[in-house]
This record gives sequence, structure tokens and C-alpha cells, in this order.
Amino acid sequence: MLLFLNVIYVLIAIAMIALILMQRGAGAQAGSGFGGGASATVFGARGSSNFLSKSTKWLAIAFFAISLFMAWQASRTAPAQLGKPDMGLMGQVKEQPAAAPAAAPAAVPQAPASGVPQAPASVPAAPATAPASGATPSAPAPAATPAAQPSTSAQPAAPAKQPANGG
Repeated sequence: MLLFLNVIYVLIAIAMIALILMQRGAGAQAGSGFGGGASATVFGARGSSNFLSKSTKWLAIAFFAISLFMAWQASRTAPAQLGKPDMGLMGQVKEQPAAAPAAAPAAVPQAPASGVPQAPASVPAAPATAPASGATPSAPAPAATPAAQPSTSAQPAAPAKQPANGG
């Protein structure tokens, strides 16, 4: 019974889509002044709007009626298990008692020491140097961690100086 209703349900949905796509839009009358008025005589003198609208209305009523009936049928025939949810195939698996945990080893083995040197915990700051007389002072050296120092390759190069004669 439900299989038959599902097939009818899908056919009604396809028919509704086709009927809705065949209907004229709100701006369709603007094209009738340019020679599109002759196509309205296929469905009669009153045009296709009456036939297509009534067909769509009755298909929609049937669609919603079948939807409500199938929902009512599914809820009526559902098993009444209030406290236990349906687990599907996993509900058929029998529970087995948990195995006793294996005896823990006496000591946890340590990883062998590697020959790779470790990074120092802190990086010392660079000493401040006094600029020479006559030289322009340079920017002070940053005293931050290596991760905070900007990469020199990411900084753009300074533009070359142009000659004074403009050429």
C-alpha cells in the first residue's frame, strides 16, 4: 500500500513541476503585443491559465493529502518504545562482558637519547654598540626571540638613487 502511494506521490510531484513550468508568468502579457498572442488558443478561447491553474490546484491538494496520510500511517504503525531508541542493526548485537585489563608493565620504557642537540631555553640579547663619530646611527638591534624577528627576505629593497640631472 505504501509503495503504491510512494509511486503516486512521485508522479504527482513530477506532474506539478511540469504544470507549474508551463504556466505563464506575470510579465507574459507584455510579449503578446509582439505576436505571442496566438499561442493562447491551444487550450481554448480563455487561454491556458484556467486549465493549468485548476490542474495544479488539484494536484497540490492530492499531494498534501497523500503526504498527511503517509505521515499518519507511519506514526500509527511505529513501534511504541518509549525508553529505548531504535538502534537498527546495532540493536541485534549481543553485549559481551568486558575483558579484564592486562597487567600493567612495571616500568614505562624511555625513548633512547638522540644525538640531536637541544635548542637553548632563552636567546641572549645583542649588546648595544655606540655609533662611530660621523656615521649615521642605525636602528637598534631587536632583543626578541628568533620567532619574533622579521625575515630579511620579506622586506623590500630600497630604491636606487636617481641622478640629480633628472635623466
